[in-house]
Amino acid sequence: MDTKPAPNAPTATRFPVIERVESMLVDLPTIRPHKLSVATMNGQTLMLVKVYCSDGIVGIGEGTTIGGLAYGGESPESMKLAVDTYFAPLMLGQDATRIPALLVRIGKMIKENRFAKCAVETALLDAQGKRLGLPVSELLGGRLRERLPVAWTLASGNTAKDIAEAEKMLDLRRHRIFKLKIGARAVREDVAHVTAIKAALGERAAVRVDVNMAWSETEASYGMKALAEAGCELVEQPVNSASALKRLMRRFPVALMADESLTGPESAFEIAKVHGADVFAIKIEQSGGLFNAQRVAAIADAAGIELYGGTMLEGAFGTVASAQVFSTFANLQWGTELFGPLLLTEEILTTPLNYSDFELTVPNGPGLGIELDEDRVAFFIRNGARKSISIGRQGD
Repeated sequence: MDTKPAPNAPTATRFPVIERVESMLVDLPTIRPHKLSVATMNGQTLMLVKVYCSDGIVGIGEGTTIGGLAYGGESPESMKLAVDTYFAPLMLGQDATRIPALLVRIGKMIKENRFAKCAVETALLDAQGKRLGLPVSELLGGRLRERLPVAWTLASGNTAKDIAEAEKMLDLRRHRIFKLKIGARAVREDVAHVTAIKAALGERAAVRVDVNMAWSETEASYGMKALAEAGCELVEQPVNSASALKRLMRRFPVALMADESLTGPESAFEIAKVHGADVFAIKIEQSGGLFNAQRVAAIADAAGIELYGGTMLEGAFGTVASAQVFSTFANLQWGTELFGPLLLTEEILTTPLNYSDFELTVPNGPGLGIELDEDRVAFFIRNGARKSISIGRQGD
């Protein structure tokens, strides 16, 4: 008997393909206003993306920004539009297991959009980890640590409130590294604010500051000297340009960290080439994904630049994706800032993350190792803003 299929008969695929891509906006309240030099956040919006595969596996990723468009060129709304309009058509029908190949395909057709690319890459890695029964960290070469030190950001803008908040975190054994958001006020006011907090905490806690590019080079020269004298150990991105960072390097006995200037491996190479920072704040979204974050870390290691695991104040999925990749770094001298879920009043996981003894435990289950509470998320979806794009069909 001839068992050959008819010329036009469909053939079974030997690998799982992407059948559907779904995106949604989830608006969550925060425990307090979060004041930065660029914006004051009274809530956080997560752009969640789900990738459904033909083998029944569903991967989840997250895209989040600080203050909408106040921080950079992408917002949760723009990420959702990009995923629905451009990413999903490129992904449908593609081999879900060949993630680097799919990322190359996406990169050729979609320029920039680093935050959206990170969300999609996270979902693909989550799905592949679930498929293989491995944590994402093992897909990235293997973790070197199970727990990560976590700093807490003091950003109420009120000195007394910030001191009280720090004391509470110390009592709870949740944080003993504090980063102060400054730059919205005059430099001397900011220095007085930091000095008072460091004096109150003493040697019980480390104090760092993030200026979010708010200072001129002249202001930074004064501010960094005064902050060093106050006992501040690190200043993050006080000025806008990489060249100004370079001119400030090694002039003061305080570490200088690049953040907004880091937009992926290429910028990391340029900063390293000119000795423009003591420390890199690596963020998976700013880097354009987890693989790129590892490339940035490799450049830093080669150049003798120390590492800090940064945050875009992501919710649980962005935070755990960051933790998974940070756990693979050979060096992580300055710990991390993965406190984003603790800033939110609402839990969207079936099992909350483990923050204890000043550290975050990296989940060790398959994929990201966490599970979305679908009922909670459904309650906070913005105006039913949920879009699902499938093979052969597009619709809500």
